[in-house]
Amino acid sequence: MDEPRKRSRPGRAPAPAGRTSRPRQAEVARLAGVSQATVSLVLAGKKQGAAISDETRRKVLEAARALGYVPDPAARRLAAARNDLLGVFSFTATFPTDVQHSYYPFLVGVEQEAAARGYDLVLFTGSSSGGAGAAGPDALGRVRLADGCLFLGRHAPAAELGRLVGDGFPAVHIGRRDELEGLAWVGADYVSAAADVVAHLAGLGHRRIVLVREDDEAPASTDRESGFLAGLGRAGLDAGESAVFRSADPAADLTAARLRDWIADGVTAFVAEETDTGSAWRALHGAVREAGYEAPRDLSLALLGSPPPDLPAAHVPTGFDVPRPELGAAAVRLLAALVAGEKAGEPLVPCTFRPGETSGPPPAAPS
Repeated sequence: MDEPRKRSRPGRAPAPAGRTSRPRQAEVARLAGVSQATVSLVLAGKKQGAAISDETRRKVLEAARALGYVPDPAARRLAAARNDLLGVFSFTATFPTDVQHSYYPFLVGVEQEAAARGYDLVLFTGSSSGGAGAAGPDALGRVRLADGCLFLGRHAPAAELGRLVGDGFPAVHIGRRDELEGLAWVGADYVSAAADVVAHLAGLGHRRIVLVREDDEAPASTDRESGFLAGLGRAGLDAGESAVFRSADPAADLTAARLRDWIADGVTAFVAEETDTGSAWRALHGAVREAGYEAPRDLSLALLGSPPPDLPAAHVPTGFDVPRPELGAAAVRLLAALVAGEKAGEPLVPCTFRPGETSGPPPAAPS
């Protein structure tokens, strides 16, 4: 005849010495002499406890303490159909974790707002191998591990993002992306900020101003150009084709000779856009130096954004500052609302005008 099985009592069976695994609910159940379902209800604080006596609850809690049981946060999240994880995906060749990278301040705002709202972040770094667009049709599939994802970068794969949005996955792009129907985004008001820079230059007396920009259709570049042209129009200045210089390779096309030709033709101020590469400002900065000019003595310069941190500058450029941390925080707020199934929108975040030291009245014409 089998001996009757003795029921274990809480506190009599210490955890095995040197164990490295997390105690499981099944072990708590064995030690307390109850079912695993009862343990789950008690540890989760469920009120189905009308059928669970106070004595049973006490045994379960004592057993959990004796074993050092800690609830598995991943299991809790899965039970709630949420991970409390927000993803961040960058469409750049290298994930922007270097403090000198122009995208890094976005991540500062993202991290601070996510922490304040109780979210953890997952940084999807697959783009470091050459960009998400080169990784095939499932390049963005792994972001579904998170409850929702933030995206940043000038050149995002529209088809992949569109597929995520069409499936109802919460996604927010940091920077305007209204060409993708249904994709939520937060952005800076580049149009107003660029127009303000032109108004400043016109107020100093400049009548011929040229914008230098990259030759692409990135929304941030389009907005800056729209604001620039609007500013020219309001000031009564020429806003024709000659007011904008587009180049796929500004470093090669914007030479000292071209700069001298512009100045000989009456151009007295130049404005460059900021991008993640800073190529337009680098080219303009280099051409001015090579031609032997100095701002604001010989010409005025302005930058629609901030200069590349690795580019030394004798003077702070006139222009505006992009509120990157604020944009990152706004993106998290919007994404959290989408994850919760709420309708929400974030207004355009204004940029701050920067007077700088590279603009002044046009040089006097030689007598």
